[in-house]
Amino acid sequence: MSSWDKYFYDICKSVASKSRCLSRQIGAVIVRDKSIISTGYNGPPRGIPHCDDPSVWEKNSNTMGSGFWMFRGVETSIKIEEDIDLTKCPRQYMGYKSGEGLNWCFAGHAERNAIINAARLGISTYGTSLYCNCGVPCKDCLSEIINAGVMEIICLHFNFYDVSSKYLIENSNISLRILKL
Repeated sequence: MSSWDKYFYDICKSVASKSRCLSRQIGAVIVRDKSIISTGYNGPPRGIPHCDDPSVWEKNSNTMGSGFWMFRGVETSIKIEEDIDLTKCPRQYMGYKSGEGLNWCFAGHAERNAIINAARLGISTYGTSLYCNCGVPCKDCLSEIINAGVMEIICLHFNFYDVSSKYLIENSNISLRILKL
């Protein structure tokens, strides 16, 4: 790993530490000409409560009887007898494994947030490189990365979330590079 790769990856890990995600802490750093132009981490939109905030949970006694909790109005599939554990990802309560049930997660991914942060400040991402401390980004993030003009993704491994991610990488002009830690 080059000294620049190590530098940007270390910053990426530091950015990820700001995430309050109960499942995974992911960071992204967008770089042009060895200068950081934007960063992002996974989390809810500005001003929206995080899922470890008690206000996103409510006790539901109307449709399922007492003892059931709802996350943002979604009845969980299991009965939770005790108080909600605010250190546990709500998707786990719903029976999903890591990477599944993302439609119930209102957090934005780190890669998307880095692109959005650049756009919010009027900074072009065309021709940049994106560092992330995960595998190949999901298909939704990849679609936005491609459309934002990012030319290179530097990540930790070639694991793909799904066949759509692999298809997008294989059919785009994006260079994919794995960091050798």
